[in-house]
Amino acid sequence: MESKPHAVFVAFPAQGHLNPMMQLAKLFRCKGFHITFVNTEFNHKRLIKSLGAEFVKGLPDFQFETIPDGLPESDKDATQDVEPLCEAIKNNCYAPFKELLNKLKTSSLHVPITCIIADALSGFAGRVAKDLGIQELQFWTASACGFVGHLQFDELVKRGILPFKDSISGLGMQ
Repeated sequence: MESKPHAVFVAFPAQGHLNPMMQLAKLFRCKGFHITFVNTEFNHKRLIKSLGAEFVKGLPDFQFETIPDGLPESDKDATQDVEPLCEAIKNNCYAPFKELLNKLKTSSLHVPITCIIADALSGFAGRVAKDLGIQELQFWTASACGFVGHLQFDELVKRGILPFKDSISGLGMQ
């Protein structure tokens, strides 16, 4: 008997990233994939509070797993500050994610991992995928215009267009 393909989804833990990734994961499940949806512990707790514990218990072939983001405990109702969150994700998620994938690979309850589908801002997932020899796909949750802007950011800095110069003194804007 042939086993189902197994996609591991990794959402970037910020507003506007979780829902599109969840929708994509559901589409893959409808096409016959086994899904493991990886969330940070902080966002997973918020998901449970928002949608109820039954939501995250999963459906057949859809399971949730968590990894720590490396930030200290904070108000569970507050949004995490973006800059420290980005630094924490960059510096702290590689090892826990790799450990989780190794656990999934050796568990008799799981089908082999076919691919990792990660938010384009979750760079640690791509590094782990490469290290473990697992195919990775990146998912960009923002608009196409936002993606083009992201691709051109370094060039705009190099040309001196960014960061913007303060045109109104006293506002501290750059």
